Amino acid sequence: MYDVVLLTLGSERDAPGGCGSGGACCGGATGADTAPTNQTDTGQPDTDQASSSQAHTDQARNSQASSKASSGRTDAEQCATERPRVPVLACADALTARGARVETVTARSDAEIDAVLARLDGPARPDGLTWPDPDSKIRLVVATASDGQLRAVLRRLVKRYAPAPSKRPADLPGNRTLPDLPPVAVLPLDPARGGTHRDLAAQLGLPRDPVAVATAVLDGTPRRLDLLRNDGGSVTLDGALLGAADDAGRPLHWRARVEVDDTILTDGAEPLLACAVGNAGGYATLDDVTLLTAPDPADGQVEVAVAVPVVVRSAWGRKRVRLEVRRARGRAVSVLPREGKVPYLDDGVEGELTRKRSWWIEPGAWAVWSI
Repeated sequence: MYDVVLLTLGSERDAPGGCGSGGACCGGATGADTAPTNQTDTGQPDTDQASSSQAHTDQARNSQASSKASSGRTDAEQCATERPRVPVLACADALTARGARVETVTARSDAEIDAVLARLDGPARPDGLTWPDPDSKIRLVVATASDGQLRAVLRRLVKRYAPAPSKRPADLPGNRTLPDLPPVAVLPLDPARGGTHRDLAAQLGLPRDPVAVATAVLDGTPRRLDLLRNDGGSVTLDGALLGAADDAGRPLHWRARVEVDDTILTDGAEPLLACAVGNAGGYATLDDVTLLTAPDPADGQVEVAVAVPVVVRSAWGRKRVRLEVRRARGRAVSVLPREGKVPYLDDGVEGELTRKRSWWIEPGAWAVWSI
C-alpha cells in the first residue's frame, strides 16, 4: 500500500515577502522581475529559502478530531491554517480507510516544501543528478486554496529536478529541460466558483470531493500536462494576463513587443489593452472579449493573444474604435515592455513586468492523478 503525504501551505505564505515569493504570495510574483538566482538557471544554490527548519509534521487526525475542526474561516485564513482544514481531514480519513499510511504536513517555507519533495527522489544516478523515482510508493496530495499555491509546489519540484544547462544528461528528451515530474493529486480547499474564471482543477475536470480525490490518488493514473517555464525562475500552470484598468474599470493602454516563436503580434509601437499567455483557459476571456480560442494544457503549445484598440472610419467619415484580437500559437513567447511597468496576473498571483519576460513550453512535464 502507498504512503500518502497531504501537503498544505502554512499561513505565513500569505504574508508579503514570505517563502521566497519576492514580495507576493505563493512562489514569486514581483520576484519574477529580478534576475534568476535558482540553481536551474545559473548553477548557484537556491537563495530564496525562508528558513532551514525541518518540515513541521502533523499526524493525520482521527474522526473525532475531524468533527472538532472549525469550518468558519476568514479570507486571510483560507490560504491555510495552523490545523488542517475539514477537506484535508476528510481526505486523510478516506485514505486511511483504504489502508494507506497518511501523514499531513503544513509547510511554512520553501525549505519545508523541499523537505517533503525530497521523499520523491529516486536512486542516486552516476552523473550525480537528483532525479524523481518513477516507481515511488509515496504519493503526494497538494491541498490548495488557489492556483498560486499549487504553482508554488510545482515551482519547487522544478527547482529540485531541473538540471543546469551544463549538466544536461543524454537521456533528457530534446524538447525538455527537465525530467517527468512526479504526479501530484490536487485537493481544492474551496468550492468551485462560478463566473468566467475557473481554477485549474475545475478546468481539468479533477475531483473536488475529498473522498473522490483519495480514490484518484490510490486508483487513478497520471495525466501528463504541459508546463510553462519562464526566465524569471518560476513556472506557469494555467496562464498569465498582462494589463490593468483604472479605478473606474477602464482598461489602461500600454506598449510592448510580443513575439510567439517567429511571429510578431505587435512591435511595441501601438497601444495594447491586454495580452494573454495561455497554457490552459483561465484567461481565455476578458469581460466579453474572447482572447484565447483553444488553449489546451496537453498539446505542447502555448496560445498567445493581444487586444489592440484600432481606430476605424465609417462610410460617413465618423471615427470609432474597435478591438482587434491577434493570436498565435507556438513553443515560446516573449513580452518586452516599452515603457514603465506592466501589471499582470500569473496563475492568479499579481506582479509587475519591468523587463523582457520569456515563457517556453515543457510538453508533458508535470502530471496529476486522475480517474
